[in-house]
Amino acid sequence: MPKSQKSETKSDVVVLSTFKFDVAIVEVISSQSPSQKSTINIIKHSHQAEFFTENLPGNIILEMVSIPGGQFIMGSPKTDEESTDDERPQHEVSVQPFFMGKYPVTQAQWRAVAKLPQVNCELNPDPSDFKEDNLPVESISWDEAIEFCDRTSKYTGKKYRLPSEAEWEFACRGGTTTPFHFGEKITAELANHDGECIYASRTNRVDRNKTTPVGGFEVANAFGLYDMHGNVWEWCADDWHSNYGNAPNNGNAWIINNVDDNDKQFKILRGGSWVNYPEFCRSASRGSSNLSDFCYNVGFRVVFASVASTLLYQS
Repeated sequence: MPKSQKSETKSDVVVLSTFKFDVAIVEVISSQSPSQKSTINIIKHSHQAEFFTENLPGNIILEMVSIPGGQFIMGSPKTDEESTDDERPQHEVSVQPFFMGKYPVTQAQWRAVAKLPQVNCELNPDPSDFKEDNLPVESISWDEAIEFCDRTSKYTGKKYRLPSEAEWEFACRGGTTTPFHFGEKITAELANHDGECIYASRTNRVDRNKTTPVGGFEVANAFGLYDMHGNVWEWCADDWHSNYGNAPNNGNAWIINNVDDNDKQFKILRGGSWVNYPEFCRSASRGSSNLSDFCYNVGFRVVFASVASTLLYQS
């Protein structure tokens, strides 16, 4: 049965299916001996979520996961290890339901869309330093990410866009309030970051020095999203603000108005990357980049949110 008002166009019909996945929680077991290191215990649970598949040119698919609406506390308290003042003040945000890419956009998906007619700017079909279809596309500017969204929207008839910063953090947390959706700690067994296996512990260096295939760690958060911590930074739609004073509480992108254009040149990055320490991969951690900078470790994932779409369910 349709879940919302029926659309007049076939492109607005979203056929939902369910998929199963594992969610991991990291527990740190402290050693009783000062000479021995702490150990970690990874506990996995099976979950399921809803998604739909978008067909891109060349039989390439884009999987979009259903993210429920809700309220959450955005930002981090001073008690969080390695937190920074730009993550405060914490504030309650209401987010409407939307769909988000199960993975960061891959190189195969990027090439498929790069072949579509130009909307505003050209797209290099092969911009990434590390080459493989299932690796996340990287070295992507904010304008190029917007162009990808615009071309995909025109091709599919659905409005694809970048997530707002609030949507991104809500989706990353997956209902958690800890620094990572894995819990208080993170490990290189579950995410692609540079350096320490365990957050805030300066031991056990694991440096892959490259991106990893999307979904390669075979664990997602409770919403069914993969690679939200590390691998590549992800663009958001928002302009950079140095803190959350006067931030919107409705989940919308926070765009600067009526200021000099130079103040609009920094856009939000989230999630950290393969070259970043774990603290930069926290759910609340914020990054930014000037639009003119070369963003060698930056990719993105897309969002679709349309209350006018018809939601159908496969039996």
